[in-house]
Amino acid sequence: MSASVEVYVTNYCPYCVRAKRLLDKKGATYTEIDVTHDLDKRKWLVTATGQHTVPQIFINGVSVGGSDELHDLERQGKLTAMLAASPAPHPEPRPGAR
Repeated sequence: MSASVEVYVTNYCPYCVRAKRLLDKKGATYTEIDVTHDLDKRKWLVTATGQHTVPQIFINGVSVGGSDELHDLERQGKLTAMLAASPAPHPEPRPGAR
């Protein structure tokens, strides 16, 4: 798997754990970004995704949603291909992204 995957989480989120378990099962390497106490990153997530919830997952710079959406991609047979795709350069850096 070679995609760039970022998972924005909080430390008290069972859905975050569920999403990371699926990514681990798929053998994906991901960057976990804890936004528990970071208001600026949380505001950015709302602006970038329109969502107030975590996890928020980006694959190759594209927001794919949260845990439910990630599992939907797996059920549809799309997640493996997305995780195998080479990352495109990000047009602008995101908070917490490396």
